[in-house]
Amino acid sequence: MDKVEKWGVFEWSGKGYGEGNPFVDYDIEATFKGENEEKTVKGFYDGEGVYRVRFMPSHEGKYEFVVSGSFSKEKYEGSFEVTAPSGNNRGPVRVCDKYHFCYADKTPYYSIGTTCYVWELRSDELIEKTFQSLEDAGFNKIRFCIFPKHYDYNLGEPRSYPYVGTPMDSSKLTKDNFWDYTDKTEGNDWDFFRFNPEHFSHIEKCIARLAKMGIEADIIVFHPYDRWGFSQMSRDQDDFYIRYLISRLAAYRNVWWSMANEYDIFPHKNIEDWDHIGNLFKEEDPYDHLRSIHNCIDFFDHKKKTWITHCSIQRQDLYRTAEYTDEWREEFQKPVVLDEIAYEGNIQHGWGNIKGEEMVRRFCEGIFRGGYPGHGETFLNKDDILWWSHGGELHGESWKRVKFLLGIMKETPGAGLKRDKSDRRCWDCLKAVPEDDALYEKTGYQIYYYSFMCPSFREFFMEDGIDYKAEIIDTWNMTIEDAGVHSGRFKIELPGRQFMAIRLQKILK
Repeated sequence: MDKVEKWGVFEWSGKGYGEGNPFVDYDIEATFKGENEEKTVKGFYDGEGVYRVRFMPSHEGKYEFVVSGSFSKEKYEGSFEVTAPSGNNRGPVRVCDKYHFCYADKTPYYSIGTTCYVWELRSDELIEKTFQSLEDAGFNKIRFCIFPKHYDYNLGEPRSYPYVGTPMDSSKLTKDNFWDYTDKTEGNDWDFFRFNPEHFSHIEKCIARLAKMGIEADIIVFHPYDRWGFSQMSRDQDDFYIRYLISRLAAYRNVWWSMANEYDIFPHKNIEDWDHIGNLFKEEDPYDHLRSIHNCIDFFDHKKKTWITHCSIQRQDLYRTAEYTDEWREEFQKPVVLDEIAYEGNIQHGWGNIKGEEMVRRFCEGIFRGGYPGHGETFLNKDDILWWSHGGELHGESWKRVKFLLGIMKETPGAGLKRDKSDRRCWDCLKAVPEDDALYEKTGYQIYYYSFMCPSFREFFMEDGIDYKAEIIDTWNMTIEDAGVHSGRFKIELPGRQFMAIRLQKILK
């Protein structure tokens, strides 16, 4: 009997009709039944007469299934055994405790992501470098697109396209004229009802490898940086694409859905269109993966839209974004993921030339206010291979601090942190405590972050008779120094430099 892990991918494949347009003309679905769940999922055509159905089981034990549809005169049956999860397999990430995330097995998940828009559409060599960089940095989420990207530093062609057809002639593109071809369709010839299975098969392999590494795949479904016409498809074409995407990718436990990158600068879609798209994912994804929509300037109504599970935010202010995290939590009542807080780099664009120290400061501001910041990097090089879009090698300094900051987040009691505004002695710093008030009371866990300020000491006023372990955290130099045990009123000496924090927690007896 075939075996698959809980939250793994079971796949059935078989031959069927290949005449006409099999993507449109035939359908396939399967019903999977175990002792604790029964689910019917849609399959897909994968080219050369092959049809597939994928299923992610949520329980251990024996499952039986029946495959049916117009793709074949036959009805297929079978069974398989679901074993315990192993390695990095903790199941899909869900929202928990309102503002935070956890895996399906209830282990807290602390998002520390990065953006590489079309890394998976580059050469095999560059993709391997990206995987190694992800491993070295310790990121646990990566944002990327299904469609290729047309923008500055993105004038070449991708390794493949999602549809059968031919693209416009890109040899005429230059850094000076690429805007003239943005959002244009002339010269392209696509059949939007006939997919290129090799394009999706390659992306699937990348997603599966990310899952083994414990990295979430935050998939950007649509984006406006387009010269191929993919951002101008009709609603029927959009829906056809979305359903195909769900049937191919939803069974992977590490998938998140981002409806759009910068939804508010699409010339051909309005709010009603995005609501339709978001609700379609909510209704048709059998596993209810996380869903978001990302802005350029104007926020979507994250609170009122039930299809949105968490906020995916790009900064709205030239200087501040992470500083608004606690306000957005209160406004939207959902987890706040700061997917773009600007990029460490040196390109001319203001969104892509902050220093590593500033990136790490923004990370800390977001973390200690109860949010989840995202990384990005845009350093110039002679081949125009910038991490933000193409992946490859990391050249900055902020990525080196990611594992350290993630380690601090993982030491949080409970699901995550929040800002404590009630302590008036902290008007000049940022105080973070566990989201769960009962855990805060029990553990006394608290972090005081001083950002760009440089105090040489700080005084504290705690309860008499209760001992607190004190530690000095240097978020830039990645050190944690034991500062002794204290109670009542006490003073902690600091080095008088930026990016320092003090962590206190009760010594439980």
